Amino acid sequence: MAMVKSPKKHVNLFYSLDCEELANKVASHSQTNITLQNIKWRSFADGFPNIFINNAEELRGQHVAFLASFSSPAQVFEQLSVIYALPRLFVASFTLVLPFFPTGSFERMEEEGDVATAFTLARMLSNIPISRGGPTSLVIYDIHALQERFYFGDEVLPLFETGIPLLKQRLLQLPDADNVVIAFPDDGAWKRFHKLFDNYSVVVCTKVREGDKRIVRLKEGHVSGHHVVIVDDLVQSGGTLIECQKVLAANGAAKVSAYVTHGVFPNQSWLRFTHKDEASEKAFAYFWITDSCPVTVKALANQAPFEVLSLAGSIANALQI
Repeated sequence: MAMVKSPKKHVNLFYSLDCEELANKVASHSQTNITLQNIKWRSFADGFPNIFINNAEELRGQHVAFLASFSSPAQVFEQLSVIYALPRLFVASFTLVLPFFPTGSFERMEEEGDVATAFTLARMLSNIPISRGGPTSLVIYDIHALQERFYFGDEVLPLFETGIPLLKQRLLQLPDADNVVIAFPDDGAWKRFHKLFDNYSVVVCTKVREGDKRIVRLKEGHVSGHHVVIVDDLVQSGGTLIECQKVLAANGAAKVSAYVTHGVFPNQSWLRFTHKDEASEKAFAYFWITDSCPVTVKALANQAPFEVLSLAGSIANALQI
């Protein structure tokens, strides 16, 4: 007996101020199934939030989602206030989309006194009130450490997505698509992503300590004459990517490009990669990121070698789960 597809649900999508552009793109992917809703992000004189959810009574019995961006600690509290409030408005279901889980690289204690802030944020999100439809669906893209999926309690249903399909679509559009080799800057990136690149030759780099320095070396694979694309989940300062590019070029790579799902780039570190002169143009042919960190996207828009691959279509699909 054939399974009958259930009709698509209509979702009321709220969003943080940083995510307005991404929210509009998500809605455009599903014009009839997603309605954008507004929040008044006001503050009291002392700076603490004075927030108002528009059309609150009309949300009863409706599917509701919130698109969040925790781009700075100052924004977390005001957004959590809304995230905790929406499921309590008698909504049919609640979905939280947090494309970038920002504390993901601080997930373990190496010595007594270290604070695992990734676990702290996971606990906060695990305490989102249950809606009439049950636990909150929590959508996150390319979380930094795979074990972090076990940090969340049973009160939320984490859905871990990836931006890699966007990269693979873009690679097929390149004029040298048949000459692309995928490189991973370390074993961690290889473990995370290599199964998603079964149709590509793969190169693995490794970081070794020499005194106080971390040296990147080519561990396995052949790069000579190829367009090598370095793949990782996120970039901060970009130092590892730069060292990896140097090693790949020294081993004969014809071109080197990079992809990360999350372009964090604190302190405008993305400026290290812009095509300011001939030397920088030769370093990275393309640098692809997604719009999971919208503040970064606004800063580096139209700056070569950067191209933004939007998560909007993937998010629109995730809202239907």
